Amino acid sequence: MLEIVKAEYLSDYKLKVWFNNQQVRIVDLESSLCGEVFVPLRDKSYFKEFTIPFNTVQWDNGADFAPEYLYGIGTPAV
Repeated sequence: MLEIVKAEYLSDYKLKVWFNNQQVRIVDLESSLCGEVFVPLRDKSYFKEFTIPFNTVQWDNGADFAPEYLYGIGTPAV
């Protein structure tokens, strides 16, 4: 089961994400912020305020993304 163990805000809508499979990826969520629950995340100050309460990043309004999705759209960090 793929899980996120750490995440860090980079810039714009980009996060650096550490996965439990020892991979680190850069994830750009700008084009993924579609739908009512993601509207507040378009405010970058709100976007920066995420937590990892379980196995993925989550925002106070309940918005989150599956770790598999984040891994899939991410690019390897160098």
